[in-house]
Amino acid sequence: MIITKANEKSAEALSNLVNSAFRGESSRQGWTTEADLLDGQRTDAALLAEWMESPDRLILKAEAHGELKGCVSLEKLGTRARLGMLTVSPELQNRGLGRQLLIAAEKFAESQWQCSEMEMQVIQGRDSLVDWYLRCGYQLMPETRPFPYGNPRMGLPKVQTLTFVVLLKSLNPPVSLQQ
Repeated sequence: MIITKANEKSAEALSNLVNSAFRGESSRQGWTTEADLLDGQRTDAALLAEWMESPDRLILKAEAHGELKGCVSLEKLGTRARLGMLTVSPELQNRGLGRQLLIAAEKFAESQWQCSEMEMQVIQGRDSLVDWYLRCGYQLMPETRPFPYGNPRMGLPKVQTLTFVVLLKSLNPPVSLQQ
């Protein structure tokens, strides 16, 4: 698996991958589906291309034999980076690619952007996903954030109680000195 920075040329393929992993029947092959909570799209090619034009945003993509298998987005927010859209093709989930992408994103944020923290938000109630991030060293914060109802680019809610929980991880924990 090769992980590289994506560019606007791959926006359509990235959009197709993300939508297949989170929405509709194809997403039910994996464990990251949002199909019971949201209809419609998770993202679109225009939004991803717009995202990649910003110097403080990027998407890392994972490919094997020239085929797109996963991706993750990053946004620089001062000394904190925001991780989003961690996606693995549904038929490849549970094989370690998600963790590889997560580690690559954390390393990029720390080494290239000098960020000391990584944050993300996950739809509240997606306990297995939150538990996975907790096993990866993230901490659940007391803060919640509202879901962007009325924005069809983010999906069409099937329930009216969606909120996000916030997870945070220190990227460069203090080194303890031994005496």
